[in-house]
Amino acid sequence: MSESFVIAGIAAPLPVNNLDTDQIMPKQFLLGIDKSGLARGLLYNLRFDGDGRPRESFVLNRAEYGGAKILIGGANFGCGSSREHAVWGLQQAGFEAVIAPSYGEIFYFNAANNRLLLVTLPAQQIEALVAELESGSDKRVTIDVEHEVVLTPSGQRFAFSLPARQKRMLVERLDMIGMTLREEDAIAAFEARHWAAEPWCRIDLPAQQQRASARTI
Repeated sequence: MSESFVIAGIAAPLPVNNLDTDQIMPKQFLLGIDKSGLARGLLYNLRFDGDGRPRESFVLNRAEYGGAKILIGGANFGCGSSREHAVWGLQQAGFEAVIAPSYGEIFYFNAANNRLLLVTLPAQQIEALVAELESGSDKRVTIDVEHEVVLTPSGQRFAFSLPARQKRMLVERLDMIGMTLREEDAIAAFEARHWAAEPWCRIDLPAQQQRASARTI
């Protein structure tokens, strides 16, 4: 795994604990039959007021955080319902990574399967990072996935760890299906052994052949 994978860009601080997937992607944006158009719904009720006007104070509506690639969240980020649209919406809005102290379990694996990087850091490091972003003019954060380190605007280095499978998916630019297909030869070999040992289980065989296979046992 020698290929580097770095995400660098503006980081927007949203240190809200227990920000659930219903808030990340409200229900009215789940009506489509595909993944398109979800960027508009991202954090909609936080970004806009009841009349659809942008809330000027909300972080993603502030000019200095325009084009952010990284979102800094609070504890238990992405808790709540299992809607995968929350991950898709973050990606469509340009986010490539979230940094938070902890995540909702289903959201975590939805993100991993879609190659949205989730970095876990201790709460005190998140607080220090948010303080830097809010007080300084430099809003850029760098995440070196290969070396598992976050570089803050002031140069502080915060180490994190990723499961080997998730790290491989990110570095080799594979989604869940692509990762599975890397094991295609092993899967085919397993299938061959299985059908050789239990041929009567194959539903694609003619019924007569299934019965004949069963009688040999």
